[in-house]
Amino acid sequence: MLASSSKRLLLHRLPNQSARRGLQDLVPIPNRAPAIQHGPPGRSAVTGHVVTVFGCTGFLGRYLVSKLAKAGTQVIVPYRDEDEKRHLKVMGDLGQIVPLEWDIRNEPQIAECLRHSDMVYNLVGRNFETKNFDFHSIHAKGAEAIAKIAADNGVSRLVHVSHLNASTSSASKFYQTKAEGEARVMEAFPSATIVRPAVMFGYEDKLLNNMANWPIWWKLNHGQTHIRPVHVMDVAQALTNLLSLPVMGRTLNLPGPSTLTVEYLLDLISSVTYHPPSKAPTLPKPVALFLAKAAQSVWWPALSPDEVIRRYIDDVDVPGDWDVVGIVPAEVEAYAINYLRQYRSADNYTRPVVFPHRPVSNAAL
Repeated sequence: MLASSSKRLLLHRLPNQSARRGLQDLVPIPNRAPAIQHGPPGRSAVTGHVVTVFGCTGFLGRYLVSKLAKAGTQVIVPYRDEDEKRHLKVMGDLGQIVPLEWDIRNEPQIAECLRHSDMVYNLVGRNFETKNFDFHSIHAKGAEAIAKIAADNGVSRLVHVSHLNASTSSASKFYQTKAEGEARVMEAFPSATIVRPAVMFGYEDKLLNNMANWPIWWKLNHGQTHIRPVHVMDVAQALTNLLSLPVMGRTLNLPGPSTLTVEYLLDLISSVTYHPPSKAPTLPKPVALFLAKAAQSVWWPALSPDEVIRRYIDDVDVPGDWDVVGIVPAEVEAYAINYLRQYRSADNYTRPVVFPHRPVSNAAL
């Protein structure tokens, strides 16, 4: 009885003999043998691509891995902490998500993570410095190491994610090192694609959620700093679409569709959550910098001095390149209720939203 059950199971798993493959199933990959895609569209398909996503455990990384794996792409997910990659394992079918431990200072580990891949995404970044990793070691040296090793191992495509405000002349060290990292990546991997998204919002973001919890730190500059928030799902889909586009050694700017003041976003959060506007005072910049420096003595992540500086820097006014990746970015109001409803009281949980008046006109895409 057991043998017959086993035979039935084996027969059930035999491939469909009527399915035939053709030239359309070949996926040409520069510098490598062509891959073969097969299977039904969706999660159980095989696109033939093998992709490595450095920084996959971060905010943007989880959505990119999900979209890649859902299409049938095999994704290498380098991780530092065992618990940080558990949620990625279930995003793809069996064998589609391959976790590998790595350290950005360990070049053999980097090579092991990307030597079988035909495309590499570098999403690695830090919002604050620590005693082990500063901005320069992550955004510049680390990015250069990944680009050099990718080039040495014959990786055909590299996508490096930077920031919309990256500039060597910026007052923020974060933006300075982002720009330096771009230059080093292009020198090591000339055909790399540089992607510059603006600040992103989503379920686990550090924008809307942080504003709802700590509005006092967002009232710096009297809330007049102009930002161009973009939906994290739009950026993840744009990065996913690059897999099927020709190689482009250029920079893609991905700002949000509108330029908004921080004051407007605070009013938006108040309108969605039905909490009264914060009565916290507007701290002078020297006081905010002093408190941020003092907060670095605690053992948990706190507001850094560089973040205070960034609260006074407007997002650059450059047109977006969304048409290149075939995406129409969404407005923040369309998703605000999804991400901010958790801050409502039980009495206001189902109340409709009345959005505040926009003081700034839409920016051109």
